[in-house]
Amino acid sequence: MKSPQEILSTVFGYNEFRGEQAAVIDHLIAGNDALVLMPTGGGKSLCFQIPAMVRRGTAIVISPLIALMQDQVDALLQLGVKAAFLNSSLDVESAWRIEQDLVDGNLTLLYVAPERLLTPRFLQLLEQTQLSLFAIDEAHCVSQWGHDFRPEYVQLSILHERFPTVPRIALTATADGPTRREIIERLGLSQARQFISSFDRPNVRYRIVQKHNTREQLHQFLTTEHPEDAGIVYCLSRKRVEETTEWLCSKGWSALPYHAGLSNVIRQKNQQRFIREEGVIMVATVAFGMGIDKPNVRFVAHLDLPKSMEGYYQETGRAGRDGLFANAWLAYGISDVITLRRMLDSSEADEQHKRLERRKLDALLGYCETTLCRRQVMLNYFSEHYHAPCHNCDNCLDPIATWDGKIAAQMALSCVYRTGQRFGVKHLIDVLLGKKTEQIMRFHHDKVSTFGIGLSFVQTQWQSIYRQLVAANLLTLDMSGYGSLKLTEKSVPVLRGEQTIAFRHDPVVKKKKEKSKRFNNLLPMPNDSFWHALKNKRLELAREQGVPPYIIFHDSTLQEIHDKKPLTESEFMMISGVGQSKLQRYAKAFMDVVAKFC
Repeated sequence: MKSPQEILSTVFGYNEFRGEQAAVIDHLIAGNDALVLMPTGGGKSLCFQIPAMVRRGTAIVISPLIALMQDQVDALLQLGVKAAFLNSSLDVESAWRIEQDLVDGNLTLLYVAPERLLTPRFLQLLEQTQLSLFAIDEAHCVSQWGHDFRPEYVQLSILHERFPTVPRIALTATADGPTRREIIERLGLSQARQFISSFDRPNVRYRIVQKHNTREQLHQFLTTEHPEDAGIVYCLSRKRVEETTEWLCSKGWSALPYHAGLSNVIRQKNQQRFIREEGVIMVATVAFGMGIDKPNVRFVAHLDLPKSMEGYYQETGRAGRDGLFANAWLAYGISDVITLRRMLDSSEADEQHKRLERRKLDALLGYCETTLCRRQVMLNYFSEHYHAPCHNCDNCLDPIATWDGKIAAQMALSCVYRTGQRFGVKHLIDVLLGKKTEQIMRFHHDKVSTFGIGLSFVQTQWQSIYRQLVAANLLTLDMSGYGSLKLTEKSVPVLRGEQTIAFRHDPVVKKKKEKSKRFNNLLPMPNDSFWHALKNKRLELAREQGVPPYIIFHDSTLQEIHDKKPLTESEFMMISGVGQSKLQRYAKAFMDVVAKFC
């Protein structure tokens, strides 16, 4: 049998393992259990695919999504590996043939959904099969407190009970301490060795902007930084998804909607277009994305605040899986906080769950308002110490100035108190600015002591002050009415002048468009004809075979072909991501393109 290093080189086309991949692979080949935490794009799949090629028998990979299964099987078939999947997309005859291949030992890897795996019939099939290992992908789905909970995952402990000698590996990119403990407990992995890699995604640039005209902000972001790139735009509601998609299309972007209100046929069609075409923007709720294997998603933009740091980390993790530069861009305002807290308070979850979700939301608000390195704050949330600065987040690239907000905070909090803790931000700002609106006159708020005392600040500054007071938990939103603000216990020492507070200076909104930003590890310029010829050849080959373009070659491999211009097979074999199978399949086609331009 070939060694893991030989398989890595000849099958996958890479020269060396990354991080703890080699240690995980050796541990699993030896027949031991493992829990692997690795960031998205960190190479989790190799941790079970290579052991599956070394050990005797078939590896069973439990995967939650059909799209992910199909992508990974397509990629393995391109490499000459015997792989298949079993899910509801297959007809009866196709499923029967795959089951026969499983029992006959003709498969190296078989991908199945947890629902199918747990059926008595399939478990009986497994008992007739020589098994090399079980791989439980997206293992955080086992957590009942998680954002991707799948009840079937809780029952996967049956694997250890029915097949105690078959090694298991559970993998995830998203698991804080409590989720990790839940995975271990529910999957019976107390004896498993834990391999915990850094959660850091150094190629992803984190940036948060204050909302003022979200659509135009998004349009400028796309125009200046991602004019031809594939990306995901996340929205909180189905209506916002539809409206944003329509607006983007009207501006000339190739955009598609994805949310739970669409039929399965439309969702699948749109997802396939996103995966198989170049430069498509998917506008989606969080119903989209888990397990999406598209490596060249160059940006993830949030038009609404996610519900937690875990959700934000996982959603932004869909950008830049190929290791090349990617953007994580988020537009945020106090309206997001009002909406999310209203949704949380009106949910049917029990009080314990609500308290946990409130803490998670508070952590995300702290991340949004921090003046520190964003990467440091994010990784600290996942119990990982990070030495700032990262030089790849907005706060590191453009450090945020702060100012002494003691007096402003006292005015803002006092206005909440003087008006009876019954009104929202707009009304409070009108009081502070001395406006005689109909509502102010009706409630006689022109008579309170805080009327007109805030004229040293303009409306946008007061909006920033109230937003930061809410994020600091000095004010809370009363969701029983219309999002009115109430004082908290933490606000008392600030009101009394016993405690100071520093506010961040929100960046000034720039009216004129910025020049297009390019970075050293970005792909060739959009007007590079050689680059476009390579992409067109990849797309042509992908369409002939009915697979996504990145199954042929990742952008990073295509970029290396662009830069090194290989003209012989030996030179082509030196390109990262080119193994023996892909050398035979594609070397001539791409070398012909190189020869034409060079």
